[in-house]
Amino acid sequence: MVSSLKELIEEPGLARANDPEERFITSDMSWQDYEALLVRLEDNSHYRVTYLDGILEIVSPSIRHENIKTNLGMLLERFFYSKRIRFVPMGSSTFKNRARKAGAEPDECYCIGEAKSVPDLAIEVIITSGSISKLEVYRRLGVREVWFWERYQFKLYHIRDNSQTEQATVYPDTYRYEQIKSSELLPQLDISLLEQCISISDSIQAVDEFEQGINKE
Repeated sequence: MVSSLKELIEEPGLARANDPEERFITSDMSWQDYEALLVRLEDNSHYRVTYLDGILEIVSPSIRHENIKTNLGMLLERFFYSKRIRFVPMGSSTFKNRARKAGAEPDECYCIGEAKSVPDLAIEVIITSGSISKLEVYRRLGVREVWFWERYQFKLYHIRDNSQTEQATVYPDTYRYEQIKSSELLPQLDISLLEQCISISDSIQAVDEFEQGINKE
């Protein structure tokens, strides 16, 4: 495991033997230091950085993680083209909100329709669990829908305004995520079909089976 933030940043080839997923977590990180770190890492797209209330987490994803992420993005974009859904891919761009002390770099994210400052959909591939609540980060950033891929299946969440049913607690806004069974952003998408095809190691076979499935609908 990495012993210091300096060690992680200054040795970009660190800890990739045998395809591990390395994770570094530190607390009491100021917003200024977080932004300075992002500048230092701007030419290294390998790391994923998350920030919440002074806690910083850096993940060095495994090859398995990146394969799943790539397959997922490939299949989703096939779906968009097939259904003639306009979209803007935003990849693993950094999104941050200083006032809410939150920042994240999704594995994949998209705006549906036109480009926006915050994606409509953020997707996280979970191989090893971290200590930061990604849902809380995305709630503060205002992402409408979040998908987590973990243990060969998705967990989907859509944001709701609960101002009619509860008092605001930690933050003055009353938006909270609700777990859903199918995407509200992409109601035509068969999530079980997507789950099945992501797990196919042969990318051509995965695309063929996915396209056959969506064309039957």
